[in-house]
Amino acid sequence: MSTRNQLAQRPPMGWNSYDAFGGQVTEGETKACADYMAEHLLRHGWEYCVIDIAWHSNKSMDDWSNREMDDHGRLLPHLERFPSAANGHGFKPLADYVHKLGLKFGIHMMPGITQKAVENNCAILGSKARAVDIILPDSFNPLWPGKLLFLDMRKNGAQAYYDSLLQQYADWGVDFIKADGVGGYLPDQVEALDTARNKCGRDIVLSLSAGCPDYFMWPEHRKIHCEMWRVSEDLWDRWPQVEMMFYNLRAWQDHAGRGHWLDADMLPLGRIGDRQHTDNAPDRDTKLNRNEQRTVITLWCVAQSPLMFGGDLRRMDDWTLSLLTNDEVLAVNQQGIHARELFRDCSVRGVAWMCDLPEPETRAIGLFNFSDKTPNTVTVPFSEAHLPESCRIRDLWTHRDLGMFKGRFAAEIAPHGAGLYRVTPA
Repeated sequence: MSTRNQLAQRPPMGWNSYDAFGGQVTEGETKACADYMAEHLLRHGWEYCVIDIAWHSNKSMDDWSNREMDDHGRLLPHLERFPSAANGHGFKPLADYVHKLGLKFGIHMMPGITQKAVENNCAILGSKARAVDIILPDSFNPLWPGKLLFLDMRKNGAQAYYDSLLQQYADWGVDFIKADGVGGYLPDQVEALDTARNKCGRDIVLSLSAGCPDYFMWPEHRKIHCEMWRVSEDLWDRWPQVEMMFYNLRAWQDHAGRGHWLDADMLPLGRIGDRQHTDNAPDRDTKLNRNEQRTVITLWCVAQSPLMFGGDLRRMDDWTLSLLTNDEVLAVNQQGIHARELFRDCSVRGVAWMCDLPEPETRAIGLFNFSDKTPNTVTVPFSEAHLPESCRIRDLWTHRDLGMFKGRFAAEIAPHGAGLYRVTPA
C-alpha cells in the first residue's frame, strides 16, 4: 500500500506489452496474450495485463501526426489498433474482456496535456478553464519534448484535468497505471495524479516510471503517493544492465515495503524486440543466457521487485515458462519483506541478498556470481544473517532439501548465475 490506501500489499505481477511490441501492440495481440496468461500464469499469481506506450497512435510512438483525442484534450485508443474503442467506448470493451478472464487491466500514460490540445484550446472537463490556461509554458514531458506539456498545478483547472483523466480511466475499467516521464521527479504532478485517482471511485495501482539510476530523491514522498517506482532506466537483455540493477536496488533498499515497492523494470525474457527502436531490435529470443535469466528472476524475487514479463506470451517457450511458474521462487517475491544486500565478496565477485519470510527467523537468501567465466563458491555465515548456529537449507530452484548446516552455508554458483535458498532454523 502507499500510505494512503491498501493497494499492492504484495508486489504486482503481470505482463507488459513494451518489450515485445514497443508502442504498437494491437487489440488482437493483447487479447491473445491475456488468454495465455489466464490459462498458464494466473494460478501462479500473474494477473495484470498492461498496454504500454502510444496506444493513441497508429504509427511509431514518437509520431504525433495521427493521435486520437477527445474534445477535452484526453487521448483515446487508436481505432485501427483497438477497434472495440469505437463509438466512445474507449478501453472499456477490452478491459471487460480481460476482467472476464480473471485478470486486471492496465495502461501506460504520461503526465501532461498534448500540444495539440493547447493549440485547439480544449475545454477542461469539470472546470471553466481551457487547455491554454493550465500549462507550464515550454515545460515538456522529457519523453515527448515539444508534444506534451506539464501542467501548472497552481492554476485553476489543472487538477480538474487530471481528475477528468483518471475518471475516464476508471470508467474504462483500468486497474493499473504506469505513469511515465514525470520529469526525473516532479512532486506536484505525482500528487495531482494520486489526488485524482483517490477521487475516481476505483482502486487503481499507480506505478511511476521515472528512473534514472543516479536519481535518488523523494523516497518518502513516493511511499505516500504511489505503490511502485522505477529504480533504473529501461532494462534490456544486456548483462551490464543486470549487474547495475544490484547497485540500484541496494541504493533504495531501505524504502521498500508493503504497498511501496522498488521496480527493477520489466523482465526482458522470452521473445522480445519485434517492434522496437533500432537499438532494442530486432525480433529475437532474449540475449541473456540461461544463467543470466535465472539471476534476473532470483534478484527480482529476493528484492521484492514487481514482476512484469515483457516477452510475447504467444511465443512462450518451455524454459521461460519454467522460470515464471516456479511457485517456491515466486513465494519469495510475494511473501518476503525487508530485502537487503547481505554482502558482496569482491575477491570472487560473489554477492548475497536476503529477505525475511513469514515464519520466525526464516530467510530467503539469493547467491550470485558476477564472474562471466568461472564458477565460484559463495559462503554465507549464519551469524551475519542473524540466524542460529544450525539451519536447514532448501534449494528453491530445484525443489530439493539440502539438509542441516552448522555455522555457514556455501554453494557453487555458475558464471553469471544464481541460487535461491530457504533457510530455516533447526
